[in-house]
Amino acid sequence: MYASRRSALPVVGPSVAGLSAACSCVLSAMPLRYNSLLTKILPAARQLGPLPATALCAVLALAAGLYGAWSGEGGRALAATLATFAIFLLVMLLPASRGVKEQIISRVGSGAGILLGVTLFLAYLIYVLGTNTFALARVAAVLALIFVPLALAISAEGRPSGAWQDFAIAASVWVTVKFSPAHWFWPYPGGKLSYAFTVLLMVNVGLAAFLLTRRLAAVGYSIDWGHRWGLYITSSFLVFGCVAIPLGFATHFIQFAPRWSSVASLPLAALGILIFTAWPEEFLFRGLLQNMVSQKSKSDLAGWCVASVLFGLSHITNAHFPNWRYVLLATIAGLFYGWTWRKTGSMFASAIVHALVDATWHFFFRTL
Repeated sequence: MYASRRSALPVVGPSVAGLSAACSCVLSAMPLRYNSLLTKILPAARQLGPLPATALCAVLALAAGLYGAWSGEGGRALAATLATFAIFLLVMLLPASRGVKEQIISRVGSGAGILLGVTLFLAYLIYVLGTNTFALARVAAVLALIFVPLALAISAEGRPSGAWQDFAIAASVWVTVKFSPAHWFWPYPGGKLSYAFTVLLMVNVGLAAFLLTRRLAAVGYSIDWGHRWGLYITSSFLVFGCVAIPLGFATHFIQFAPRWSSVASLPLAALGILIFTAWPEEFLFRGLLQNMVSQKSKSDLAGWCVASVLFGLSHITNAHFPNWRYVLLATIAGLFYGWTWRKTGSMFASAIVHALVDATWHFFFRTL
């Protein structure tokens, strides 16, 4: 998914029998143990520290500021927008770094989620006041987007993972990103940052609800690396490509059309895909949904399949409605992302596979 919120190579009219055979062959080779929450996971050997995470946030905010100035923006409006962006990005990155989440919980306790929610709301006030876009209805709507999910999370405290409140919160995050009037929430500058800001806000709401309030286990919300992870990431990406690309060509839906003129911007585009598409979607569909369904049903297979199907269905409105062929390809992609997440126990690993798929599509192919 790039710019238009797509997440897997599209396809039209695949052969069901051929697809079933291909998937059976591929998935049977994947050593995932079913019906158990004790699937062998290759643990991380290294994790990003808080200082590098902060430095990364500063570099990205600086780059955004330079781009804004180059685009002709400036003054208080640009400063307020950059401040909000930096706060949102830092809130998203720090819990993924070593020891930060544990320190927040140990020092703040049960109020950690509420504290984060207040921080997000104050950051939004900086944005609307600094850009002269304050409106009572707008501020009230954002207040609800932040604190209604938190209220649901608080009401579920003490209940096992997979309470109805958990699924309601996850649904609210997805619906907000997918269907909310993002341009109305983020009118400056001309709505250009509306999608990115909405994604950052709702990911952080999810962190406040699930990591700090509900304290959901095994989310894998970390930027880390482990032994043989490169092998699993590479194999997941390549095998999915072997399934998706031939199907796209056979159905005359994709065409090989590399954008050589934009090769210099590919690294930056790939980073944007990782931060604003792959990471948020892996948090929702793997770290939360696959995780919660697996724990609720006590079956890795159930969580893996349900999350993959829901991931596919989330693409039903892409390009046109109902886009069942897109749903099918995104479901297959979800199986590969979900397998990578379970094998590594890290969202970072599955997000890399996800970003590789999206960046490859963005650069090498176009939809017919």
